[in-house]
Amino acid sequence: MTERISNKKLEPNEKHHQLYQKWAETGAGLLITGNVMVDPVHRESAGNVYVGSENILPEMQAWAKVATQHETQVWVQISHAGRQTSKFLTARPLAPSEVQLHKMGLFGKPRAMSEEDIQAVIAGFIRTAKISQAAGFTGLQLHSAHGYLLSQFLSPITNRRTDKWGGTIENRSRLLRTIIEETRKVVGPAFPISVKLNSSDFQRGGLTEEESLQVIQMLEGKIDLLEISGGTYEKLAFFEGGENEADVKESTKQREAYFIDFATKVRAVSKLPLLITGGFRSFEFCNQVLEKNELDLVGMARPFITNLKEIRDFLDGKIPKLKDLVVKTGIKMVDDSAEGGYYARQLIRIAEGKVLDPKIRPIQSSFFFLYHELKKSLQERMG
Repeated sequence: MTERISNKKLEPNEKHHQLYQKWAETGAGLLITGNVMVDPVHRESAGNVYVGSENILPEMQAWAKVATQHETQVWVQISHAGRQTSKFLTARPLAPSEVQLHKMGLFGKPRAMSEEDIQAVIAGFIRTAKISQAAGFTGLQLHSAHGYLLSQFLSPITNRRTDKWGGTIENRSRLLRTIIEETRKVVGPAFPISVKLNSSDFQRGGLTEEESLQVIQMLEGKIDLLEISGGTYEKLAFFEGGENEADVKESTKQREAYFIDFATKVRAVSKLPLLITGGFRSFEFCNQVLEKNELDLVGMARPFITNLKEIRDFLDGKIPKLKDLVVKTGIKMVDDSAEGGYYARQLIRIAEGKVLDPKIRPIQSSFFFLYHELKKSLQERMG
């Protein structure tokens, strides 16, 4: 989950230590960080960590030391926001093609990337991977889902290029595959590299399940873990519950996990270890999918905010089910921002050493992202 708590220099700090110490103490086997950015402008959010040079190594080492102190695996999620960079950070974000994201008026019309821009992004991913490994983190995840830059290259909606980086799915996946290959040369054969990949974009004309399966087959033997997700900022499948409701079988609706049907399709064409995050709440079901070999790892996000004190007992089987916290305003058009803002505010409270605040109202949370982006952006500019 994205943390949004970096300091004015975009570095990890005491808030990261507080947050990851609490998460490591739960007994989770693997923690995956929120977006760690390869570009200081093209960030998923103000408050992201940016790895620009080895000058940040002491701060990264301190973060890794705290996060891994319970022998927990901690992997750095490396990302570039592309066109999903807000106007608070830039009015002309870089993207594969000049296809603007229209959501709440927050995103400017992008500039199509040059070959030089693409090579700079590749270098940024490699640099971030190298420094993360040197800092003591135990693995990496390349974020190629949710509509961020690598996902944008994969999607025909956002990638309308006619050069070697666009057109066929082989060309559209070239950037992801190149970053994997070049990163492997730097970190060596034993250091884990994972990819977070959309099962589809859930948008007409976007990345399809068939194309996603083709990409997965191209990654066979090149990565160590595949996390399946889906959607973009325009269709929040990763946040709202996965597959389109109308397309989900009745038998699947009885199950908890998002994207679980797609995992079956992946198993048919790939031997890559699989992780799904989203929807898991009961101890019995988590063990069921593992025992049936539907997945290799079960992922959770929001329970590590709202159910933090219960996670250890849940993992020990003492708590059979984690209760969902439903956050709704009654106004459909703002429910996604209200829910996202609510969890973001609570996460920041944990990072500040505070407890959950049940009095935070959903309608107030719907404005949190605007407030947070503006405030953090101004603080960063003022130094």
